[in-house]
Amino acid sequence: MRIAIVGGGAAGLMAAAVAASKGAHIDVYEAGEDVGKKILASGNGRCNISNTRLLPKDYFGTRPDFVAHALKRFDFNALERFCETMGLYLYTLSDGRAYPLSDEAKSVQQAFKRFVLHRGVNLLTQTPVEALKKEAKGWRLISPKGRLLYDRVLIAAGSPAAPQLGGSASGLALAQSLGHTIVPTYPALVGLHLQGKVHERLSGVKKEAALRLLIEGREAQSVVGDLLFTRYGISGFAVLDISTRASLALRRNERVTVSIDLMPTSDRQEVTALLQKSAKRVPWAGMEAMLHGILPQKIVKALLRELAIEGSTPCEKAGAKTWRRLASTIKDWRFEVIDTHGFRHAEAAGGGVSTDEIDPKTMASKIHPGLYFAGEVLDIVGRRGGYNFHFAWASAYAAAEAMSRKQ
Repeated sequence: MRIAIVGGGAAGLMAAAVAASKGAHIDVYEAGEDVGKKILASGNGRCNISNTRLLPKDYFGTRPDFVAHALKRFDFNALERFCETMGLYLYTLSDGRAYPLSDEAKSVQQAFKRFVLHRGVNLLTQTPVEALKKEAKGWRLISPKGRLLYDRVLIAAGSPAAPQLGGSASGLALAQSLGHTIVPTYPALVGLHLQGKVHERLSGVKKEAALRLLIEGREAQSVVGDLLFTRYGISGFAVLDISTRASLALRRNERVTVSIDLMPTSDRQEVTALLQKSAKRVPWAGMEAMLHGILPQKIVKALLRELAIEGSTPCEKAGAKTWRRLASTIKDWRFEVIDTHGFRHAEAAGGGVSTDEIDPKTMASKIHPGLYFAGEVLDIVGRRGGYNFHFAWASAYAAAEAMSRKQ
């Protein structure tokens, strides 16, 4: 059995490891200079390899439930056992995120690379696949290495996210050339661009905040977490968590708004009371000086400017209406989202090969026998926390098992 795997990322390496263990001859085609480059860069160099809490609701796509069978067949425990066969050990955090015990992403990449090489897999780096053609005797793969014939082919070439790490639409182009439908791609787990200039004045400010994502005026998602203001808009973990839905809505030309709550542990009445109490204690102080005892200075200046309030105004001169206006904005400061920070800065991408055309149990094409797909090339994207990596492992495992069977 001769199998070609297009893409040497997480899905490609997992598929190669499994299929080679079953005795298949495997050639992995990777356009970059090494395999697993995205693995090396993930999790701030630590590699959030998976999550113990894996459910279809953690995924986005035209058919999010497509992931159900793969996640059940190859769950976290199965991944952990598989990693241990390669000498790779994991640990988990209370929120379910899993990391290599070494806390180094390189240990994950190296474990897979050593394992597949030991199993006799050919890693053809700097070898882009130029075309795939179905022939009577199998699949003709055309690359700088020649025009080689294979029994089966797995496309696991990822998505356009993070092109500096090898991300590209090459796998999608191959799939489309073979008649597969491509759901338009969009950046996911990415910073958001805001309308106006307020965020520029707040650039560099980091704050624990509650965010509500509004699409066409209706709440679509709410999260609490780190918020970072940047020169282009907002980033931070909380923003990454809402960015996939925001990006998809922007692709659909829908109106996207973010409501920021700067004091999420207090309700509006409590914030109003705090402002008034503080003002009574320092009635002689300017409002800006008093507010700086509660919020970062850049936020204070921007809030006052937004509400056209002079910061030097003594607290004793401000009335109850002013404190209520401030409290309302602190609890519900709204910004229009006009764009994402793009594929280059995205951790993943939504869209991809339509899952309507793929068997969820085997990852086999419903159009062409002998053709398979795995990982981010499919119209599936997970939320932050190891979900995308796990779908790559699980879908690749399903594909490898199916490809390795004699028919």
